[in-house]
Amino acid sequence: MKRTLIIVAVFAFMFSCKQNEETKAIEKDGSIAEKIANANGIENWKNVSELQFTFNVDKDTTHFERSWAWHPKTEDVMMVSGKDTVAYNRKAVDSLSMNADKAFINDKYWLLAPFQLVWDTSATISETSNAEAPISKAQLNKITITYPNEGGYTPGDAYDLYYGDDFLIKEWIYRKGNSKEPSMMTSWEDYEDFDGVKIAKTHKRPNENWTLHFTNIKVVQ
Repeated sequence: MKRTLIIVAVFAFMFSCKQNEETKAIEKDGSIAEKIANANGIENWKNVSELQFTFNVDKDTTHFERSWAWHPKTEDVMMVSGKDTVAYNRKAVDSLSMNADKAFINDKYWLLAPFQLVWDTSATISETSNAEAPISKAQLNKITITYPNEGGYTPGDAYDLYYGDDFLIKEWIYRKGNSKEPSMMTSWEDYEDFDGVKIAKTHKRPNENWTLHFTNIKVVQ
């Protein structure tokens, strides 16, 4: 299959690389990270043989999308973006597949961030606090996950996650390089259950005509 270098859309920011994190066990029983992951169905992840989804961003009058088929047990990945198709294995990323892998890390993180809380064992997670959510201004629970300053595609990033008493994320803030000021904030909404895996399909920026959403989601067990 033809391999092509992929130009990642400028409005799709990159997240830290979390290679092979899907195989790591939950280390802290009863932690907030585990409770959030459990609320989204991580106990069913062990049964997933394939995950398909399309990552979409609508900004003003523009539309961008790329589609993925991922086999987490073998780490085989296929991306389709426009006329470009890239198939590779995450255990053997090379110069031709690296840009596609960066895009995959980004898109998968948006899709499965509640699971990343327990998969990304190199990251640190703060204690829970009660805080005003940045978009709705509601009082929610808050934790911050911070990635190491070395390793990955974009090291040192931090994310403030605001979640309800049901342990579902409602809003979040992305802070590039752990900056004090937000680099981006969006809602988490339109949750749907896919064979036991709960996914927020829609994310919106406040006061902007910008929506990131997922379509063609298929969980194969």
